[in-house]
Amino acid sequence: MKRAHWRRLLLLVLFVFLTACSPEKNGVLTIYAGLYDDHAIKAIEAFQKETGIKVSYLRMSSGEILARIRAERDKPRTSVWYGGPADTFIQAKTEGLLTPYISVNSEWIDEAYKDEEGYWAGIYLGSLALVSNKAWLQEVGLSPPQSWNDLLNPKYKGMIGMPDPRTSGTGYTVLATLVQLWGEEQAFSYFKEIHQQINTYTTSGSVPGRKVGMGEIGTAIMFSHDAIKFYKEGFRDIIVGFPEEGTGYEIGAIGIINGAPNQNEAERFVDWALTKQAQELGKQVGNYQLLTNREAVSPAEAFPLANLTLIPYDHSWAGNNRERLLTKWANEVLN
Repeated sequence: MKRAHWRRLLLLVLFVFLTACSPEKNGVLTIYAGLYDDHAIKAIEAFQKETGIKVSYLRMSSGEILARIRAERDKPRTSVWYGGPADTFIQAKTEGLLTPYISVNSEWIDEAYKDEEGYWAGIYLGSLALVSNKAWLQEVGLSPPQSWNDLLNPKYKGMIGMPDPRTSGTGYTVLATLVQLWGEEQAFSYFKEIHQQINTYTTSGSVPGRKVGMGEIGTAIMFSHDAIKFYKEGFRDIIVGFPEEGTGYEIGAIGIINGAPNQNEAERFVDWALTKQAQELGKQVGNYQLLTNREAVSPAEAFPLANLTLIPYDHSWAGNNRERLLTKWANEVLN
């Protein structure tokens, strides 16, 4: 853990230093990463070793990355957006913030998991889950939640964690899932009710899972692969369930930022990220997403989408309606 911390700190310092310089002149590929730090570091080290291209990165949640790219659109400082739900990439595409690139390796990615024009490509998949602390459930006399509506039980008041949809791709996937499942009127009625149960809205999508593991809250709405990671790290009271009405899922994506200062290096990174070898690195550092490359072997711990009750989640619709739904959520749920 200490070694990973120092590697992260070194890469962060390198990112700050290099982005303060002219990216065109320093020849270093800069990346905004929506992945866990350990996953990003593992990937960057492998890519650097294989290609000799130097890389620096900054880790943020998807909404934060989008906001940063918007702010830098007139003078982009970063070339690649690596990880995070495709919904946010789709919004970035409509705003002209990404540039198309169809990789030679995109043939290994199913058509459903990539943009047909090449603005983004999927590198992993993950399902939304209801993640609970087993000891807390026993203490308050509850069974593991099996329905979205189970979370409205008064015993959950102040004990539910959910990521903020405005900053977290996970949080927005929750919002878009329930709107697509029930329609806007019923979904927003539900969000107003569950708002009374929420302990906190977190900036990051994974933080509620750690809070569940530590017993600070009872249940979190989050991606299942993040819950597996925390369980494997020693939070053995974590249990994972899926709502019987149906759940949504993400396509974790990668794309090149419009006006990328290092376009050629960015293309090489995208090529590499779509390979079997690159995608299989995640599980080496405790990341358990399903993989999109048809030749890649997904972690045995991952929950196959075919085994779940999924809604017909429309990623394009979610991306194109993201700004509108976030504004409505902030105005009607938070206020």
